[in-house]
Amino acid sequence: MLIWWAWTSLRALRSGVLFLWVLVSIVVLDGCAKIVPLNVSFAQSASTVQAYDFVEVTASVSRPRAKNPFTDATLSGWFESADGSKRWPVEGFCDSGDGSVFRIRFMPPAAGDYRYFVEYRQNHTSKISSGKFYASDGHRRGPIRIDPQYRWHFIWEGTGEHYFFNGTTAFWLMGWKDDNVIQSAIERLHKLKVNRIRVTIAGRSNLFYGEPVMNGPNWTLFITPWPAEHAEDVFHPGFNYQRFDVSYWQKLDRALRYARDRDMIISLVLDMNDGRAHPEAGSADEYRFIHYAVDRFGAYSNITWDLGDDLDGYRGRWWTHHTGTLIENWDPYHHLATSHPLRNIHQDRTSDWFGFTSFQEWWTNQHSFMLSERKEQEETGRIIPQTNEEYGYEDSLVTWEPPWPGESADILRRTAWGIAMAGGYQTTGETAKRGTNVWPDTGGGWMNGRGDDSMTMLKGYEHMVDFFTSFDWWRMDPHDEFVTEGDYCLAESGKTYAIYLPKGGSVHVKLQPGSYTASWFNAMTGEWINLRNIEVGTSWTSPLSPGAGDWALLLQRVSA
Repeated sequence: MLIWWAWTSLRALRSGVLFLWVLVSIVVLDGCAKIVPLNVSFAQSASTVQAYDFVEVTASVSRPRAKNPFTDATLSGWFESADGSKRWPVEGFCDSGDGSVFRIRFMPPAAGDYRYFVEYRQNHTSKISSGKFYASDGHRRGPIRIDPQYRWHFIWEGTGEHYFFNGTTAFWLMGWKDDNVIQSAIERLHKLKVNRIRVTIAGRSNLFYGEPVMNGPNWTLFITPWPAEHAEDVFHPGFNYQRFDVSYWQKLDRALRYARDRDMIISLVLDMNDGRAHPEAGSADEYRFIHYAVDRFGAYSNITWDLGDDLDGYRGRWWTHHTGTLIENWDPYHHLATSHPLRNIHQDRTSDWFGFTSFQEWWTNQHSFMLSERKEQEETGRIIPQTNEEYGYEDSLVTWEPPWPGESADILRRTAWGIAMAGGYQTTGETAKRGTNVWPDTGGGWMNGRGDDSMTMLKGYEHMVDFFTSFDWWRMDPHDEFVTEGDYCLAESGKTYAIYLPKGGSVHVKLQPGSYTASWFNAMTGEWINLRNIEVGTSWTSPLSPGAGDWALLLQRVSA
């Protein structure tokens, strides 16, 4: 192009029409500048990483010319094992509002040598780069997967350890301005043995929850993944869906990395119903948003996808199936995904993309409910883990069943035991009564993850985790028929029996003959009390539980 321009300019000079040619040249050269990216350089973050960490390749565009870098330029590529036996196609993302920075991330799933290829494209031009890196075996935990042998349960890819899903909700964790607050919230929950947090990427809400929570300079419900004309208008923010607010996404990057270092799974909820401000269903804007999230966060080992909170309030069945399938195809690492509808019939149970259920069920006995859902799932012929991720918020006015006006820490703790004893998993919600931007301004709980020492509910859940992870819970199935009516039993028949007594007392157990160790577990305090070994025939009646309240009993066979 430039040689042609120089030659033609010389002819124009000779023919006396130089002024006209200058005008043409300005137009032509300006067009070339918009088409051709100048001085694209590539940088690799590291030559060696641990498996399940990621290598990041950055494309720096010194003079970006794309009118909208989120739509007019791309960075894509692939990486593969050194022998070429496995290749992962990967899409990159723009990480600057002016288009000067693009990034692409490669997460190796095993130790070994890898090579990669990347291509920056703008209109009809491109710049390419390639490289290599080595992944060491750092014994890191990879993504959580369905256990192929015990499909009601999860394992960590990479280590093969079983994952006891113990979740909480912190929808607007990303509403905090200060990274230190976000990180301290994650750290507090991690110390309480919470290993999963539900966090929304998009989705804003009103403040009419009956909670002492308000927007302020340090935290807001009105998060902005896109540039907004009126960011403080909950329903009409004037989002520009063709661009992204990069600083917001970078903040979420930092939170994911911090959580990953603590083996904390973040359930990335794409959007939620309350704010009413969404890209149009099935539109290019919506797909751009979802694709950007997948491209940006897919290389984090500690995520799962959630298509949306109260999803059936703003999206339909066909959309759920179609979008879940798209994410499964777009995500090179195939993280588990789910959806979270208001009505639990809206579950895509038999589809390959659907990794586990995410119920919202407040109305019934949770133990019975989870048993019935387990049976319904089994009847489909496809076994996947069963989770109830919304069954009550501690001390919240947002509750639809007695006791009124809310649910206490103790009620929710007991409810969680009922879910676990049905072979299921749960996500709870802490109290928000300690306030956000309202005195004493030390809490936020289910709304934003922050808490203080007066919030003790999750300590009770920590005890539950200790009990179940003391034996091979994943090998066991619900067998309430083995125990007294009103008590719950999980059993690997003839080997291990875990029994929960919601009201304490004594329990009559049907079991196979042999010698068993027996231990009481105080579900409220986490205290273990060992009994002497017991010799049984086909049944056994326990002594009375050592105290009031709910107790668990663990029987483990030691000989025939």
